[in-house]
Amino acid sequence: MRGLLKLTLTQMKLYLREPVATFFTIFFAPLMLLLFGAIYGNEPSPLFGGRGSMDVSVPSYIGLIIVTVGLIGLPIGTASAREHGVLRRFRATPLHPLAYIVSDIINYLLMTVLGVLLLFLTGKLVFNVRFEGHLLSVLGGFLLGTLAFFALGYLVAGLAPTARTAQTVGMVLAYPMMFLSGATIPWEILPKGIKAFAQYIPLTYVVRLMRGLWFGDAWSQYGTEVAALVGCLLVGGIVAAWTFRWE
Repeated sequence: MRGLLKLTLTQMKLYLREPVATFFTIFFAPLMLLLFGAIYGNEPSPLFGGRGSMDVSVPSYIGLIIVTVGLIGLPIGTASAREHGVLRRFRATPLHPLAYIVSDIINYLLMTVLGVLLLFLTGKLVFNVRFEGHLLSVLGGFLLGTLAFFALGYLVAGLAPTARTAQTVGMVLAYPMMFLSGATIPWEILPKGIKAFAQYIPLTYVVRLMRGLWFGDAWSQYGTEVAALVGCLLVGGIVAAWTFRWE
């Protein structure tokens, strides 16, 4: 346990030393909120069911943080560590190989949580955003969405031969999701054609689930979203475990 803790702390320090990863994980979503909040404000609108633009943006931007870490940060970090022989050296240590995987997941999860906390604090302090859900329920939805995208991220890392390839594939997958799923552009104003296409985008289910739970809806209303994310977690996790390479 002590070795796992030290390894996790080391992983966190290495992550925070990367300015690009730190910016997009922790500061990008809050800055987006400040930018669009300065433009649109947070006045109640019939378009959003009597809620403000920032009220619906905060739970949606959680999806933005999840996809950034899961499909960009994690695959690049893992593929880079393998490419530079870091994974091979970890495997040669007395620690069980599973300890590295667990510490890696904990590290990325904590970085994602940090980004979400800063996003929420920004929204609450600057725009007084509403939170009408139950904390444990929202945390459960957050963990499900995050782990589902982590599974997809490890899948990309396992298949990509180099860190550069992982970066390219991750960005090609992530950026369309950001703009077509309701994570950045509110779902209510997306064209019907985009909404129809978005049904096949995993991030759409994260955004729907987070928005629903954030405003107090029951899990039973989101069976499709939960099933899709559980499917991504199970299928992505199994294939990622099969394709994971230490060198």
